[in-house]
Amino acid sequence: MLPAIEQRLAAEMNVRPQQVIAAVALLDEGATVPFISRYRKEATGGLDDTQMRHLEERLGYMRELELRRSAILASITEQGKLTPALQHEIALAESKQTLEDLYLPYKQKRRTKAQIAREAGLTPLADALLNDPTLQPETAAAAYIDADKGVIDAKAALDGARQILMERFAEDAALLARLRDLLSADGILVATVAEGKETEGEKFRDYFDYSEPLKAIPPHRALALFRGRNEEMLRVALKLPQELSETPQSHPAEQMIAQQFGISNKQRAADQWLADTVRWTWRIKLALHLELELLGDLRERAEAEAIRVFARNLHDLLLAAPAGLRTTMGLDPGIRTGVKVAVVDGTGKLLDTATVYPHAPRNDWDGTLHTLAALAQKHNVELISIGNGTASRETDQLAADLIARLPQLNMTKVVVSEAGASVYSASEFAAHEFPQLDVSLRGAVSIARRLQDPLAELVKIDPKSIGVGQYQHDVSQSKLAKSLDAVVEDCVNAVGVDVNSASIPLLARVSGLSAGLAESIVSYRDQHGRFASRAALMKVPRLGAKTFEQAAGFLRVRGDNPLDVCAVHPEAYPVAERILHDLMQRLQTGNPAALIGQPGVFSQIDAKAYTNEDFGLPTVQDILRELEKPGRDPRPAFKTATFKAGIAAIGDLQPGMVLEGVVTNVTNFGAFVDIGVHQDGLVHISALADTFVKDPHSIVKAGDVVKVKVQEVDAQRKRIALTMRLQDTVAPRATSSAKPVKPTRQAAAPAASGAMADALARAMKNGR
Repeated sequence: MLPAIEQRLAAEMNVRPQQVIAAVALLDEGATVPFISRYRKEATGGLDDTQMRHLEERLGYMRELELRRSAILASITEQGKLTPALQHEIALAESKQTLEDLYLPYKQKRRTKAQIAREAGLTPLADALLNDPTLQPETAAAAYIDADKGVIDAKAALDGARQILMERFAEDAALLARLRDLLSADGILVATVAEGKETEGEKFRDYFDYSEPLKAIPPHRALALFRGRNEEMLRVALKLPQELSETPQSHPAEQMIAQQFGISNKQRAADQWLADTVRWTWRIKLALHLELELLGDLRERAEAEAIRVFARNLHDLLLAAPAGLRTTMGLDPGIRTGVKVAVVDGTGKLLDTATVYPHAPRNDWDGTLHTLAALAQKHNVELISIGNGTASRETDQLAADLIARLPQLNMTKVVVSEAGASVYSASEFAAHEFPQLDVSLRGAVSIARRLQDPLAELVKIDPKSIGVGQYQHDVSQSKLAKSLDAVVEDCVNAVGVDVNSASIPLLARVSGLSAGLAESIVSYRDQHGRFASRAALMKVPRLGAKTFEQAAGFLRVRGDNPLDVCAVHPEAYPVAERILHDLMQRLQTGNPAALIGQPGVFSQIDAKAYTNEDFGLPTVQDILRELEKPGRDPRPAFKTATFKAGIAAIGDLQPGMVLEGVVTNVTNFGAFVDIGVHQDGLVHISALADTFVKDPHSIVKAGDVVKVKVQEVDAQRKRIALTMRLQDTVAPRATSSAKPVKPTRQAAAPAASGAMADALARAMKNGR
């Protein structure tokens, strides 16, 4: 028998079984991952949120596995076919695939040709020919001719016997495992252009004549291949090297089937018939089945990696540095429809709106500057947030002119991603928040607010619409949503939420709170005014003790109790109060609020002196850190990139230019950087640093401000290759004559050249 689920999880995660047992018990009690990882460290031995997310996912898989195991055992038992040996094999199966292989011969299925042959009494013929190849097939089959059973001649009898053996061979679990291993290790994925699709499928031309070992294909290439196949531009197949050889070779899969059942060609009477049966088994029963299965596994792995990349980028974007409580003007660029303007105060409250037309066809530059200057002076604007869509660079220049006109305001302009702003504008929440405001102006509000506090604003948008993913539209949407929701939840709870100013979408992401409870909190706040303490939350309808336990530590209340503003959980207030009481006596002060936040005061305290049976050393150490830096924000300090003047379009770029930009997306093969020319450039993984880089995320993350050098520019195809290796020499190239990438066979890891970076950029853009 397999060990218990908790034991297997502990071995898989390389932690103690007691940690897993405690974590599973807490999850089963309804505790959230953020709550467990933050406030139950003693129980779990300090499992962090990443470990807890993995544990939660694997726990679900293993429990589903056990349910399936029980169902299979019950089904085979009901058929009266469960032997001790089979039961032992099923009990030791560690994956769903192995279970299904073992169950295959007993699985209820539609009436097959093999079943019809068995009903016609042809099983003895099949067994006889398999066990004694010296038999003459036609002679042996003659004894089984029976027109009443549908066996009209010897050929029909042999066909039926072959169907029986083919099904038997194809349902052998051990053989399936060996064949699966063979294809996984040696299989080659081959892609060719679909007939007549050479022009229409141009964006997939790198795969028109492509082959690569199955085990070596990186996730982004796999997803590009699957997209090309789904769009009927590519034909994709899994082959073994022997099938691609120009000289005839024996087929290893057929050899494996023959070996499994003791079939060999010794020039006996039935040897050729058995060899044909083996060949048919592979070509008709197994080849396509295993190809679909292994390509499905490849897609699943590629999707999992794409989701992981998306989740990591989303995490970095949500935890990007907030500009803070500063009056901000949001500019949503547009040409014909004008630039939408919204001014919000430091709390995000809308103060004013306007629509201006500085660009063609009106070209009202001076009038626009006059309008914007009036708004900036009226509301003492400190920041200008510019969406990075169409006319972004022209609008950025407009903001520069505005800043030059009003130097006394000391304004700062920042270009931000406007991904998802239109989704927010048309959302039910935006309509409720701004019922009288035009949809287009709501987008300008979102652009302004996401500079002030990216996390608070972006939680209002479906994470899939934020646009930091890799082939996000090609992956399982349910798995993607689950992963991204977990990221948002972890980010919100890592930062904490001010309960007196938070929106419903932000509160809904707090540990233990649902959208309904978040709405109840805001409704209660609107009716009764600000919450004076965390304890006052218990007055909110339907917010019970269990919910309060899960949520309270992540909610911040600036009120009567200074502990309510930090991440110390109310259940641990007695410990914090003891620490503060002892400090007040030692320092001879009667004001605990004056002590909280004082540097160096808490670092000298012996944490062990305040532990007890309920609160161990990890919790006390967390309390001391919180008292020293109450409500500390894990996000970095705010800083901005400065785009180079005069560089507004891809045609302005020249190889060798050194520019400043903002990382917009990080993939497994590099990072995309906004350098202010509408089209992001790609820094290939080989150009991220002077040393070998295994994971681009170890060098950069979304939102980072970086310096890059232009390597190659293909203006026609809108491709920009960049490098962060600023000492590299860049050979000049004409901007309009970059050569397309020549497709290669047996593609290996991406090359370091700018041309390959360009090809990878295209592959990435196809999925964005």
